[in-house]
Formats: sequence, structure tokens, C-alpha cells
Amino acid sequence: MPAEIEPFDPVYRADCPSRAILDQIADKWSMLVLQVLREPRRFNAIKKRLDGVTQRVLTQTLRKLERNGMVERRILPGSPPGVEYSLTALGRSLQRPFAALYDWTVDHMDVIQSAQRDYDSR
Repeated sequence: MPAEIEPFDPVYRADCPSRAILDQIADKWSMLVLQVLREPRRFNAIKKRLDGVTQRVLTQTLRKLERNGMVERRILPGSPPGVEYSLTALGRSLQRPFAALYDWTVDHMDVIQSAQRDYDSR
């Protein structure tokens, strides 16, 4: 049996950690947050850049990315203290692949939307 269709390949198993990781980093908000954090930003600055994101979803996304080691959170002195988020080396390593995916999306947006209209009209 050829390797590419091997039924017991661990990468395709339901319990493979890659599935959870992909689920956690490949959603739209995670990808957009990682792009916005090209430079360190406070929570409200991130929220202002991401039109449509709710405070709850942004908080969940930042916590998830922090837990996965892609974002770090730093408490800023002051009254009240502020919080700043920045990318870790691991988070920065995703910038090139995500930029390629974003560029591909923009380059093919018209073709995809046309295909969607064709499909929906059937």
C-alpha cells in the first residue's frame, strides 16, 4: 500500500496532537491576531485593529495563543496597570506561512467568490 494512503499514519489519527494545534492556530482570529502583533500592542489597540472581534473572543484567542507559546503577555506599570501582548519566537515563525496564505486568499478572492455564486445559483 503506498505511504500516502497508509490508514495507520499517525498524522491522520483522531488523537494526533497536530489536529488540536491546527484547530487552535488556524482559525481566523488567531491568524489575524498574529498578524496584528507584528509589533507589541495593548489589548484595546489589538481590538481596534480587528473590526468585528468581540472582547470575549479576543480574550480567548490571546489566552489560547499564550498557552501555545506564540504570544507573551507583559504587565505594564501604572495605575491601573496595562497589559501588552507581543509575539514570541514561535509566533514570529508563523508570520511567513500566514502571510503566504493571506496573499493567496487575496489573489484568489474574486475567483473563489465567483465559484461560490455559481454554486449557490444551482
